[in-house]
Formats: sequence, structure tokens, C-alpha cells
Amino acid sequence: MTGLFGGTFARGGAAAAVSDDAWFRALLAVEAALARAAASAGLVPTTAADAVTAACADPSRLDLATVVARAADAGNPVPPLVRALQAAVGERDAVAVHVGATSQDVLDTALLLLARSAVRAVDADLAAAAEVCAELARTHRDDVVMGRTLMQQALPTTFGLKAATWLAGLDGARLRLAEVVATLPVQYGGAVGTLAASSGAGVLVRGALAAELGLVAPAVPWFTVRLPVADLAGALGAAAGVVATVALDVVLLAQSEVAEVAEAGEGRGGSSAMPHKQNPVAAVSARACARRAPGLVATLLGAMEQEHERAAGAWHSEWPALTDLLTTVGSAASWLAESLRGLRPDVGRMADTVAAAGEGSLAGALAEALTPALGHGAAHDAAAAATREARETGRTLAEVVAGRDDVDAAAVLAAAAPSVGEAGAQVDAALAEHERLVEGTP
Repeated sequence: MTGLFGGTFARGGAAAAVSDDAWFRALLAVEAALARAAASAGLVPTTAADAVTAACADPSRLDLATVVARAADAGNPVPPLVRALQAAVGERDAVAVHVGATSQDVLDTALLLLARSAVRAVDADLAAAAEVCAELARTHRDDVVMGRTLMQQALPTTFGLKAATWLAGLDGARLRLAEVVATLPVQYGGAVGTLAASSGAGVLVRGALAAELGLVAPAVPWFTVRLPVADLAGALGAAAGVVATVALDVVLLAQSEVAEVAEAGEGRGGSSAMPHKQNPVAAVSARACARRAPGLVATLLGAMEQEHERAAGAWHSEWPALTDLLTTVGSAASWLAESLRGLRPDVGRMADTVAAAGEGSLAGALAEALTPALGHGAAHDAAAAATREARETGRTLAEVVAGRDDVDAAAVLAAAAPSVGEAGAQVDAALAEHERLVEGTP
């Protein structure tokens, strides 16, 4: 996406990795690798394969304008690209162009090469976001924050555990993407998958082509069994969901009424009507990009139902959908990394919120401590009076209790202290898992 909205929705390295220029480079990389694979199988002269490789490495020699103009007439850009390559290398070396292949062989393989490159960019931004989360988890391991369930205050937790939860989600999304990318297969089957045009060397060529491009060589073509694309869609959609969840937490914590975090950004976040506002634009933009992912995932999963040996329309719908999905998930990850890099947690505000929510527990603990000496009713009244004193004097109830000499103030405060259970130990475990991922150890 370019133009007015490109700065928001085509951000980060993934957008560049699926540009029109990148598409051409991927298609040409496949044709060059196929020529070399065919030469290694003895189907074409090595000199012809070298000529094709040289032409593919220099797109300026090709009439790409005509390829673009005729792509729609052919149903895809491969047929006019093949003709342009044949014209560029001449009649003698044209025997090494598109050997035994059909358009879908080249386009599917190029699509996965493109996806692999784009996922690297997505992963880089997910990794950057995860590293910030790890630092937040370390720094705020024991800083209390109010836990919220169903959008209501619940029980105290720690900001470290919240950040560690973000971290685990981002690391998990990266692992799922890596697993999918590691199994991406080459496509090579010829017209209907029989390899009939490969002179009996089709399986050999498929293996050589896979080796050239660093892809897996499947036992059969996957023309209408679209699991590689579906796996990519699922992993990208899951990554978008994780990014959206973290971004939503940032947006909610940055609300004026909560104000437990703020997003720093030079010259960003202002309002056209309200000069006092500082909007968390990076987190908002991450959510906006991530919101586009589910529809694109649905398009790709819906396209899985394909007929016979080659699909009429469903296959074609995948190209822009996967391109857009890679772009929008990459943009979401890029925005989230920026949001987290500029995140400013207000641990004092967090602690105050927890303390305010815990005054009921503290008043109850005070009443219980006073009951042996005063009796139940009088103790209740004394605790209520202490609560009023705190409100009227602008102090916290904890400060009022600490100033009393008729109870063991330390014991009362300890009895009412917020419990965060095993939050710290879980933060440590998440950080240890993250370190293993970063170091590449199991």
C-alpha cells in the first residue's frame, strides 16, 4: 500500500519485501534456479542456463512493461515473463527458460520465496518488540499493578508479569512462523503434475530446484492442496492477534483515567482539535494494522477448496491476499516495536491504584485488630473513622494506620498487603525461555 495511508499500513521491512519489484525479483530467481536445476539434470546446456541466470540477474534487459501490460490477458504474469526472457537470451539459449514448468510452478515458488523474505522482516520487528518486553519484565518484576478482568479491577498482579505475558506471546508467534517457514516447499509439477515435459528427470529437477532456493522438495505437487499457504496464513494471523492484544493493553493503560503508561513519541500523538492530547498513536496504529489480518486469513483459508489439478480463480485470489497479509502483519509488528520502545510506565500511579483498591482490605484488617480490645461494633466504627480521617486529611489509609499506637500497625499493614502470588517466579521462567530462544538453544 502506497500513498496517503502507506505510512500507517505499509510500514516496516515486510512491505518492501512484497513490492512489485520484489515480486519480479522472486519470479526471476525461480526461473534462474530452474535453468540451473535443469542443467544439473542434463536437460539443457550449462551455457544456456548461465545465459538465463545472467538475464534474470539484470531485469533492465527485460521488457517488464510489456509483462505488466499482458499479465491480465494471460491470467498471471508468468507467460509474458517467459517470452521476455526468451527474447532476452536469444533462440539458442531459450531452451533453458521455463524447462518443463507451468506458470503455477513459478508463481507458487516465487510466492513462497517472497513470503519467506517478508517473514524475516516481520520476525525482526517481533523480536525487537519482544526484547523490549523482556527488559520491561526484568525492570518491573515486582512492581504491583491492578489486574483487570472483564474490564473491571480484580486483584493485584505485577507489571513485570504483564510484560512477561506479552513476551511469551511474541516469542510464541515467532516460533510458529519459524516452523512454517522451515517447511515451505518448492512447486514443480508441470501442466497437471505428472512432470511429463521433464524428459523423465522431473523429480531430479524438483530436488535440484528446491536445493537451489533453500526450499523443501515435496513428494508430489501441491497445486490444489494449499496447506503451505494456509499454514502461513494461520501463523501470520496468530502473530497479528498477539500484537493486537499487547497494543490494546497499551491503549487501555494509557487512558487518561488510568494513566499507568504513556507512549513517548516526538511530534506524534497530537489532536487536530485538542492541543492537550497525547494519543498512543503507535499502539493505535498497531491495532489498526492487526485488525486487517483476520479478513485476509479468511480469504486464504476460503481459497483452499480448489478443483481437480489446477484451480480456476481460488488460486489467483491468494496472490494479493497473502501479499497484503504479510504487509499488514509486518506493519503491525513494526508499530508495536515502536510503541514499546517509547513506553513510559508510571509505577507510582500503578501502586496508588492498587493501594486505593486495597483500602477495603486494610480497613477490615484494622477492625479485626481492634476487636479484642473494643468489641466488634466499636472496632468497626473505629476503622470507619480512620477511613474518614484518611479522606479528610488527604493521606492514605496506610499512613493513618501507621500512625496509630493502639494496634500493631506493621502487623495490620502486613495482613492487608496485596498478594501477587508467584508472579515473580513466572516472570523469571518467561525470561529464561526467552533467553533460550535468543540463544537458539532448546
